[in-house]
Amino acid sequence: MEIFRPRLTDHHGIHKSQADLDFAIQFFDEDIPLYVDPFLLWKSPSMQDQSLHTAITNSFNHLNYLIKKGRETEAIETLVNLSECSEVGLGVSKTRKGLKIGTNQANEILNLFRDIPEYSQFGFTHFELIQLYISGISKDRVSDISCNYIKSFLIDYTIEQCETNRIPTEGVILDSVYNYKRNAFDPNQKLFLPVNPKTREPLIFTPKRWLRFSPWINFEDYFKSHCPRDEIFNPDEPEERVKILNFNRENYGVIEEYVKYKDRTSQDCQNDPLFSQIPVLSAKRKLSELLKLNTGKEVGADMKYEELAADLLATLFYPHLDFAQTQSRTESGRHIRDLIFYNNRDVDFLDEIFTEYENRQLVIEMKNVKQIERDHINQLNRYLQSNIGRFGIFLTRNPLPKAMFINTIDLWSSQRKCIIAITDDDLKLMVDVYESKQRAPIEVLKKKYIEFRRSCPS
Repeated sequence: MEIFRPRLTDHHGIHKSQADLDFAIQFFDEDIPLYVDPFLLWKSPSMQDQSLHTAITNSFNHLNYLIKKGRETEAIETLVNLSECSEVGLGVSKTRKGLKIGTNQANEILNLFRDIPEYSQFGFTHFELIQLYISGISKDRVSDISCNYIKSFLIDYTIEQCETNRIPTEGVILDSVYNYKRNAFDPNQKLFLPVNPKTREPLIFTPKRWLRFSPWINFEDYFKSHCPRDEIFNPDEPEERVKILNFNRENYGVIEEYVKYKDRTSQDCQNDPLFSQIPVLSAKRKLSELLKLNTGKEVGADMKYEELAADLLATLFYPHLDFAQTQSRTESGRHIRDLIFYNNRDVDFLDEIFTEYENRQLVIEMKNVKQIERDHINQLNRYLQSNIGRFGIFLTRNPLPKAMFINTIDLWSSQRKCIIAITDDDLKLMVDVYESKQRAPIEVLKKKYIEFRRSCPS
């Protein structure tokens, strides 16, 4: 059965939510929009993480040694090789393929060891500072270089996670793996790793605790709060990035002060979760906005309804249902918006939906209408046949009219399909439950399902 936006765990029938796993679950078609931040390894209480940070830093500073020994070509080749790590699936690529840096850019980075005496003598303590000196170096490069330096560890970590979670692996060959002892790449490494079923490319996992949307040390943060603009630009002069980079290269002390500040405030540096629930106050505000909306499409009420509902339900159903995506489809000339959730099967009711109705994902069709009509039910019914499973949900304003409810009972009797409706009142109850923290909002959905089944003929 095909599913939307497939993930590794769904493909292999591993019924664990992202919240239950130590690593970030990879997608097959696109990257995860997060990055490994080496600062998180540096500040970690774990001796293992700190040692890995030392390995990254020492390996990067080894490039300085190569330059001093007149081995520039080797240093450039090493840096170019390190600059892309597609196996970890982090970033914003829609194809999971990135480009390596060019030799000119690699040479610019290596020039920092030549041009700034402090780096030439002592090396870097946080190599991600290269973002503040070199144009075109951003969070994805920092992340990829970090992952490549510790790829050997990440491979062992991936194999261990696959054994723990029973994720199948296959024999693969990795072009190169950095060897920390030799400060060189080991070519053609034969290993057993999970693979992308579409491309057969190997996959390497990263611990969630190392991931951030942006590194703790980054250009935007420096520019906003620490860059001495008065010293760099004349009044009314455009604030061009390249001028700042040039200033930084000539003013090591300014960067050093910025680093000291980031080190001092390191307790504020936390990993970014792959999904963040909105706070209770935001949930209540969004619910209030949604309840005030008129039914129908006037002044974009239907679009606003869908937007608010998506934000609310993604939070309310977490962690039992991981939000997959909002999907648009057209049927009989009508535009239909669905919310798609991964069915992690971690509560009895969700497991029943999988075994009884074969739903590896849950589809919620959003209908900002006064009442659900036969046409709506027929549309959802047709959709539930197309590899999605036989359980579907309407998110709508009011309970189903009696005739429509009987229609859904008949569908269950004749085709063993289940269609239930979540209403404004159900959303209110879910937000109340979310606020009280006594129970999980998913139980409101379970209650609706039990009520439906009790009405069905035995």
